[in-house]
Amino acid sequence: MAAEGTDLLDRWLEDHRAYHDAVHLAEVLAALDELHEGGDLPERDRHLAGLVAWYHDAVYDAGASPGDNEEASARLAEERLGAIGLAPDEVAHIAALIRDSATHEMRSTDAVSRAFHDADLWILASPTERFDAYCHQVRLEYRQVPAADFARGRTAVLAPFAARERLYLTDHAHDRWTARARTNLAREIDRLSAALPG
Repeated sequence: MAAEGTDLLDRWLEDHRAYHDAVHLAEVLAALDELHEGGDLPERDRHLAGLVAWYHDAVYDAGASPGDNEEASARLAEERLGAIGLAPDEVAHIAALIRDSATHEMRSTDAVSRAFHDADLWILASPTERFDAYCHQVRLEYRQVPAADFARGRTAVLAPFAARERLYLTDHAHDRWTARARTNLAREIDRLSAALPG
């Protein structure tokens, strides 16, 4: 088990990662703790949500086709978690949530799904300085993409979140994170618009 933890951490510390790194992992885990303390993630589900967090970006390549990183990460989770004896239904649940994270259109039917969805999107509601650093880090991961193409692509990713009637699935995140997330998203979409050719 210790070797598995070391391998996972090594993956999160890969040099090519700018945002999808160990800091992101720590932030997702901290957000899960906050949701647990806020009553939206029962104790019995906390370990499953934590495993989803550890594996959800275990494989990350900014040049991969949409969904490929999540599929590879889900397969890694299935292989490794099954080998260390996690129950098959729990492994399947974890892998499904990792695959769902490709679109962030997460199922809202259970506490683990809701909590992981919200924790992974906590960054949208982070303090201004952290949110701006996140935007810069994402740009670094796509540094090979021309500025105008990046602005168009990134707007296409962020605009649907800004348009959602409800950004977060848990009551805690909805009540405490939504306003700041909407402010951050509006500011970044404006910045991206300014980068587009007139």
